[in-house]
Amino acid sequence: MTASAVTPETAMVLAAGLGTRMQPLTDARPKALVEVGGKALIDHMLDRLVAVGVTRAVVNVHAFADMLQTHLQGRRDLEILFSDERAGLMETGGGLRAARGLLGDAPILVANIDSVWTEGQAPALRRLIDAWDPARMDDLLLLTPLERSLGFEGPGDFFRADDGRLTHRGAAKRAPLAYMGVHMLEPRTIDAWPPGPHGVFPHWMRFAERGRLHGVVADGLWIHVGDPAARDAAEASLATVS
Repeated sequence: MTASAVTPETAMVLAAGLGTRMQPLTDARPKALVEVGGKALIDHMLDRLVAVGVTRAVVNVHAFADMLQTHLQGRRDLEILFSDERAGLMETGGGLRAARGLLGDAPILVANIDSVWTEGQAPALRRLIDAWDPARMDDLLLLTPLERSLGFEGPGDFFRADDGRLTHRGAAKRAPLAYMGVHMLEPRTIDAWPPGPHGVFPHWMRFAERGRLHGVVADGLWIHVGDPAARDAAEASLATVS
């Protein structure tokens, strides 16, 4: 892949989910503030983003929005803007569309808050940024082999060609790669998306049909922190490398 000359300064952090699978840990707080190893999930992700040069994060909020906003006001290492979804959840695609005016026009990173990982030989987000090539791709996803994941119970998401192009699992029983919860795109791509709640997946499928959905494979251990058991597994795994 062509090396990127762009280091994204802005990231969209998707933190508006209800976190129902994380109950009872989310009975009195948003999922973004569930702690792993003494640090809130959203801070794990923000720390990763700051480490690769992000200086502005747009965070969408819904449940326990005031609590999350108060928590994030304590950070001084980046500017944080809020996309307010108190009136109703917009989902992943709709959340990006609703926040479009805050994202600028340069390439951005988009990150879930339930994804933590250990680094391999090269930092995962640096791999993603360095592989970005807007001439060939509309979206670039961070992926991991199933055998290097914890807390992910699915049969895998994508097949990856030698040139990085992705094909979804479709009717296949298994695909070797899982989406790690971070992707990179240009905000102008979002301009054509419809307003209102909807997921990002249909957009990815359209990109894939045109051969413009690409992926980069990380080489650390990825942990999907989707429920209390996965949170405990994440804590145990991260403790071994701290």
